[in-house]
Amino acid sequence: MAINHLAPPSGHMADNVIGFARALRAAGLPVGPGSVIDALDALQLIEVGHRSDFYATLEAIFVKRHEHALIFRQAFMLFFRAAEEWKSMLDSVPLPDHARKKPPPASRRVQEAMAQPARSEERPQAQEQELKLSVSDKEILQKKDFAQMTAAEIAEVTREIAKMRLPQAELVTRRYQPDARGLRLDMRRTVRNSLRTGGEIIDIRKLGRIEKPAPIVALLDISGSMSEYTRLFLHFLHAITDYRKRVSVFLFGTRLTNVTRALRARDPDEALASCSSSVEDWAGGTRIATSLHSFNQLWARRVLGQGAIVLLISDGLEREADAKLAFEMDRLHRSCRRLIWLNPLLRYSGFEAKAQGIKMMLPHVDEFRPVHNLTSIKGLIGALSSPPPAHHRSLIRSVA
Repeated sequence: MAINHLAPPSGHMADNVIGFARALRAAGLPVGPGSVIDALDALQLIEVGHRSDFYATLEAIFVKRHEHALIFRQAFMLFFRAAEEWKSMLDSVPLPDHARKKPPPASRRVQEAMAQPARSEERPQAQEQELKLSVSDKEILQKKDFAQMTAAEIAEVTREIAKMRLPQAELVTRRYQPDARGLRLDMRRTVRNSLRTGGEIIDIRKLGRIEKPAPIVALLDISGSMSEYTRLFLHFLHAITDYRKRVSVFLFGTRLTNVTRALRARDPDEALASCSSSVEDWAGGTRIATSLHSFNQLWARRVLGQGAIVLLISDGLEREADAKLAFEMDRLHRSCRRLIWLNPLLRYSGFEAKAQGIKMMLPHVDEFRPVHNLTSIKGLIGALSSPPPAHHRSLIRSVA
């Protein structure tokens, strides 16, 4: 069925396109009123009865970035299959090849966006009350334990973590670059510049140290007791990976798995799904000594150069705590610039290092910090932004 080329789409068609644009905006795509108008105008030039043409037209209008195509595809499938008056038409012709693939992991937030009720009919008083409640909820979420959160609260925390950033420059290297305030004389540039004045040195050039982000290496425990904390901390590592290219991530339970490449996917849901699919022992047992041995032997010399900072996320509950664990921890500590142990057990005010594994690991770390809520992650950002403490080891207890 071809539509009228002289008049814009109206009725159910226009309502569905507008509703679809709202769903895309709720799912995170930058779709504004201008894009909706362009879509309605573009639909005048195609035959709506052909599903592939209809899909390609809306995709060309609403998708501005490559990673948005995944969300658009799933939103299209969910939205127009739910519209009864469109179903017979949209299922008559197959979609393009790239639109028939299995829905990506990012489709979860598309489904949540579709399930949200419309807020246009809410009263202003109700909106004001909701705003007050949301501010109060955010204050509570800052100190709430990750393991005690509902699915909605975890989604909100994930969005807050995605906004976190680390400072770019914190490691002073041995190399130099031109710097007007530098302390070292740049003899080569000074002499070359003096040739313009017949050998008279008028302008003295200087050099300063080059600063660049220190490499970050994260070793995350994915045993059953750590799975909730590890999953949310992976969101944090994904957020800083876009701004710090030298971030290496390893997951360990009963074995060690390198998920650095999987975590570099643009979409956070897709990145975490890729990490989960590449790990065979998620939420299983724990063999910290064996995993650290694998890391020290296979990866330490590759990723711990140039003053790397190691983040070890684990509760330290090793079932085979012996001298091997202490040896591997000592080797890891000597290979990096700074070793920070993040332990969710520090959320308890009466925490004491009684477990044998914790006793063997604790002497070989520079800092011992909690990692159970947003406040603790923000504290970690502050610790990474500041120079390391002068003393060998600092115990940071939870205050929330």
